[in-house]
Amino acid sequence: MRIIGIDPGLARVGYGIIEIENEKKIMLDCGVIETCKDKNEEDRLFEIYKDLNELINHWNPNIAAVEKFFFYRSSTTISVVQARGVIMMVLASRKIQVSEYSPAQIKLTIAGSGKASKKEILDAVMYDLGLKKPPKPDDSADALAIALTKLNEEGFN
Repeated sequence: MRIIGIDPGLARVGYGIIEIENEKKIMLDCGVIETCKDKNEEDRLFEIYKDLNELINHWNPNIAAVEKFFFYRSSTTISVVQARGVIMMVLASRKIQVSEYSPAQIKLTIAGSGKASKKEILDAVMYDLGLKKPPKPDDSADALAIALTKLNEEGFN
């Protein structure tokens, strides 16, 4: 089984690809899709669309896990929701089953507390995947935590 975890955003979409092989979790790739802030919003959304499709073509994940968005009073809220919509559309068009998790669900599953700190999440991700160095940038580490949440739900603890 191969999973893609996605941390939505307009400026940066974090992603993490994990494969289960012989009951072992193996990180295949992680990183971010970055969009240029100098471009207009529709071009940035199209860049997310293109780059996510390329990632899926390359890694061919079976399932996906995406962070749910909670509304904050921010000028970027609508843009992030639109980026998340593009992500969900790409996954649906590729017939990839999607599970969604709130930040509190991810923290609880990964670190044992719905109020876990970023460092606690990062430490748990590194431990669970046997990583010697933290994944960079933070958005990719968050995406790996989202993917691990789904894998834990599937019984791959």
